[in-house]
Amino acid sequence: MERKYVLVINPGSTSTKVAIYDGDVEIKTHKIQHKEDELAKYDSILDQYEYRLNLILNWLDKENIKLCSLKAVVGRGGLLRPIPGGTYLVTDKMIEDLRLGVGGEHAANLGGILARGIADRENISSYIVDPVSVDEFEEVARISGLNLIERKSLIHALNIKAVSHRRAEELNKNLEELNLIVAHLGGGISVAPVRRGRMIDVNNASEMGPFSPERTGSLPVGDLVKMCYSGNYTYEDMKKKIKGKGGLVSYLDTIDAREVEKRIESGDEYAKLIFDAMIYQIGKEIGAASAVLKGEVDNIILTGGLACSKYLVERLTEMVSFIGPVIVYPGEDEMGALNKGVLRVINGEEKPKIYENEVIR
Repeated sequence: MERKYVLVINPGSTSTKVAIYDGDVEIKTHKIQHKEDELAKYDSILDQYEYRLNLILNWLDKENIKLCSLKAVVGRGGLLRPIPGGTYLVTDKMIEDLRLGVGGEHAANLGGILARGIADRENISSYIVDPVSVDEFEEVARISGLNLIERKSLIHALNIKAVSHRRAEELNKNLEELNLIVAHLGGGISVAPVRRGRMIDVNNASEMGPFSPERTGSLPVGDLVKMCYSGNYTYEDMKKKIKGKGGLVSYLDTIDAREVEKRIESGDEYAKLIFDAMIYQIGKEIGAASAVLKGEVDNIILTGGLACSKYLVERLTEMVSFIGPVIVYPGEDEMGALNKGVLRVINGEEKPKIYENEVIR
C-alpha cells in the first residue's frame, strides 16, 4: 500500500484531536473526548499514554486507515527545554525530557510520545512542530530589570510561525526576507516581532503584555505586591486572578468577546470601555514590537479567536496601520499547522531538527 497520509495528534487536557492529511488536504478529523471519570483513573498525564494510544488506534481502525498507509506522524509539541523553532524528529532524548516534564506537566507532552508510539510500529518518522518552549530571543530581550528574574520566551509559537509562513507564501517570498509583527489574540495574547523568521521577543502571554479575556497581562507591580501581602489572598488565589480570573472576565464576568460585543451594541458603555482598553493595550504592544524591529515592518498579522471580531480588528487597525499593512487570519488551525510543518520537511523545504542538538540551555 502506498504511504501517502500524515497522522496529526493534538492532546488536550480533556480531549485528543486527531486528523489525517493527504498533502495539504484534510481527509478526516475527529475530537476524542475523555470523560472525567476515565481520566481520574490515572495519577498523572503520562499515565494516560496507553489509554489515549488505544483510542487513536481504534479511531484509525474505524475509519479504515491502515497504519501502512501512513508516511509520517506528528504530535503537538510539549513543554521541553528552550529550542529554536522548526520541525523536530522525535528522538529518545526528547521522549526522556517529555516524560521527565523538564518544562512542566501538560497534556501536550503526550503529543511527541504518542506520535513516536504509532510511527515506530511502521518504522516511519515522528515529529513535533514549534512547541511552546520555542526560544529565539536575543539576549537583550531576556533582561527583566531585576537580576533575580529573567524574561522568558513562552509563546503561541505554533500559530505565530504558521501564519508567518502563510504570509511569506502569499507574497511569494522566503520567510527570511520578511519582518513581521504577529499578534496571536486568544484566551492569552502573544505579540511577537518576527525578524527574518525568528521570534526575537514576545510578551509572556501568561504574565505580561495586554490583558486578554482571562489573563491580566502586565499589572502595576507595587499594587500587586500589596495584594500578595494583604493577608486576603493565598498564593493559589493570586495565580488564578492573574491567569483564569483576570482580564475581561474580572471586569465583565465573561470570557466571550461575542457576548461583550452584544453588550456594546445594546449600549453598555462600561463594556465598551473595557473592551476598548484591551484593544488599546494590544495596540501599544504592537507599537513596542515595531520599535524592536526599528520600524522596518512588512506586515502586522492579527490571528487567533479574537481576530474574528470585526469591532476589534477595525479599531486595532485604525491604531496601528501607520506602522505597516494589517493582515487578518482569524482563528487558529493547530492541526493544519502541524501538518504543514511536516510537509515542509517531506518536500525538502526545511531540514528536520534534532532536539538534543538544538537545546539552547
